[in-house]
Amino acid sequence: MQIKSKNYPLISIIMNCFNGETYLAHAIKSVLLQTYRNFEVIFWDNQSSDNSAYIYKNFKDKRLRYYLATEHTSLYRARNLAIKKARGKLIAFLDTDDIWLKDKLSSQIEKFKNKKVNLVYSNYYILNQVTGLKKIAHKNKLPEGVIYEQLLKNYFLGIGTVLIKKDIFFKKKYFFNERFNIIGDFENFIRISKNNYFACIQRPLLIYRIHKKSFSNKNYKMHVDELKFWVKKKYYLKKDLLFFVKQKILYMEIILYIFNRKYIQSLKMIKKIYSKAKKVKLLIFLIIPNFIFKKIKSNFS
Repeated sequence: MQIKSKNYPLISIIMNCFNGETYLAHAIKSVLLQTYRNFEVIFWDNQSSDNSAYIYKNFKDKRLRYYLATEHTSLYRARNLAIKKARGKLIAFLDTDDIWLKDKLSSQIEKFKNKKVNLVYSNYYILNQVTGLKKIAHKNKLPEGVIYEQLLKNYFLGIGTVLIKKDIFFKKKYFFNERFNIIGDFENFIRISKNNYFACIQRPLLIYRIHKKSFSNKNYKMHVDELKFWVKKKYYLKKDLLFFVKQKILYMEIILYIFNRKYIQSLKMIKKIYSKAKKVKLLIFLIIPNFIFKKIKSNFS
């Protein structure tokens, strides 16, 4: 059933694009197939040199708005610029290589009947284009409420699942930190979660695609470096919460050492990992052939 009542608010869907032609058509189709019909798409073309603009403009729908950046910028500068073009009361995000399930928006919009809710997120599927495997990202129940501590201990929020009130950006000034290239989503939603109520749809509403060209996969070391910088600047973190973040960074550093065949250093660092399950996992990675490790590295976080 399609939802197009005027009583439902306009949703602005932010699609930031830089050379995203490979999966772009699938992403756009997943938006146009939404049962919730009162939306606009803000397509921010960050100076793409491929066929992204052609593919997008080939979809004839008055709700699809196209903006060409005057210059190429960082992702989070581009996100902020796109948000400022939004006319809706609510904002959603969809990357050009991901896919929404058709009831994504219609399922989430109902949660805003609770006036204290400022953001709704959901579970999601992970589709590995290299192996062809698809799995649910989170098997345990996801939390609701003011979930700041839960997010710091184990970050489980996918930006493509988010539906958020626009006022969070404009009135509360929670725009993305443009200093970052990879962890901007993490950093911003951590800040937002300190004082805002999050609601959750427990089932997956997004398919998150992992592939060889995934930006975060190509820049794994940058991810680690940005987390280290963030931890140094966030002195307000409690010691117990800081511990969890530092453990995440340590785990990621060990992955890098294993990938670069620095096995002795890896073994020394594994001793500092608190989780027994993660220790075992890392030891397995240490002994499997390197070519197998490279194939599965895209699943690490």
